[in-house]
Amino acid sequence: MTISDRKTSHLRLCAEDDVESRLKTSLLEDVELFHDSLPELAVDQIDLSIEVLGRRLQAPLLITGMTGGATRAGEINRLLAGVAEQLGIAFGVGSQRAMLKDAALLATYQVREVAPTALILGNIGAVQAAALSLAEAEDLVAAIGADALCIHLNPGQEIIQPEGDRDFRGCLDGIARLVGALSVPVIVKETGSGLSPRTLDRLKAAGVGWVDTSGAGGTTWIGVETLRATPHKQSVGEQFWDWGVPTAASIVYAKRRGFSVIGSGGLRSGLDAAKAVALGASLAGMALPWLRAAHELGEAGALAYGHTSIDALRTACLLTGSKDLAELQSAPRMLGSRLRAWLDADLARN
Repeated sequence: MTISDRKTSHLRLCAEDDVESRLKTSLLEDVELFHDSLPELAVDQIDLSIEVLGRRLQAPLLITGMTGGATRAGEINRLLAGVAEQLGIAFGVGSQRAMLKDAALLATYQVREVAPTALILGNIGAVQAAALSLAEAEDLVAAIGADALCIHLNPGQEIIQPEGDRDFRGCLDGIARLVGALSVPVIVKETGSGLSPRTLDRLKAAGVGWVDTSGAGGTTWIGVETLRATPHKQSVGEQFWDWGVPTAASIVYAKRRGFSVIGSGGLRSGLDAAKAVALGASLAGMALPWLRAAHELGEAGALAYGHTSIDALRTACLLTGSKDLAELQSAPRMLGSRLRAWLDADLARN
């Protein structure tokens, strides 16, 4: 199977099959924001804007990196990047590994033409990043006009994927090298299994400033690969379908350590985004709902989903008495017992 065939298969499975966690959740449902019956605010006073990585966004939302490297992938990237431009939010491409293997696939990642002012994030795997020269990494960024480069961590996905990597040595050193030398910021992101305290501590020591949690509770890329794996790997993949650290816990772990945080993994609504921001995320990232809206209803569907998410986020601000995102981050909240257990486990390590 070619890499383009694999990317097309991934898109089809995510758009049409059950690829989400079965038992584990993001634990965002364990975050309750206190209702303010006297907010003393007008809706048009609420400011959802934020400056991130040199770009001013109209709302703290990111269409997280999903795809690239195939014709349909390029269509989805351009459609959703155009939607991000219209809404004033951020957009990320999927792994650029395919364009490293075949320069003809570069066009499937090039979205700057339809998103001239949007915050755009590039993307490459940690195994590939470790093998890149600085010049090659700079080329990845420049080729798509990216404002930052995401380096994704996905050993769970790779170990189940028939064509996946099997050697993950040298990734941390590769990340540290690029953090110290690349001309744009580096964001280290997971891909559905979350970031644990141990991983975050090592990333902090390596000089990483930004992380994207991509926690357990949403799309499971171990699950995606299980659906297309050999019978033996399917058996293994089924055992690890729900593997990982829930998103809400990962956000707090990262914030405790002083990272700038993109909270993603199982977010499905503007209210979920508000909870992620309240826990400390600068941006709330979502992928699957954007993909499915675009797949089913095209640009109009994706725009409608975006407007609804922004409206719900603004409503959450009003109903917590928060005039802006800084106030939302300090809004009173109650945390459920399951999330508290994950957070206490981090403190118990110290």
